[in-house]
Amino acid sequence: MARQSKSDQEELMSDLQDVLADTEAMLKDVAHEGGEMASALRERIANNLRTVKAKLVETEQLVADKAKVAAKATDQYVHDNPWQSIGIAAGVGFLVGLLVSRR
Repeated sequence: MARQSKSDQEELMSDLQDVLADTEAMLKDVAHEGGEMASALRERIANNLRTVKAKLVETEQLVADKAKVAAKATDQYVHDNPWQSIGIAAGVGFLVGLLVSRR
């Protein structure tokens, strides 16, 4: 399942990059055109921007869902293994303290 999600994220990012590249190209074209053609290009740009916004909302939802899953898994682990969690936290705190004190 993680591979599927990774592929979906890569595909989504690729789509966003393509849309943004197309939009940039159209903006350059609009700068040199006037009249009816410029209006058509502006409409295409507006459509591309709406597409990007929709994809960004979709990406935000994917990231939020994954964060919730990670938080639930972490919470479950801490509840199942409280002493190991305390030991890990103490060890990380000790290492951070050592690194901070060296500076």
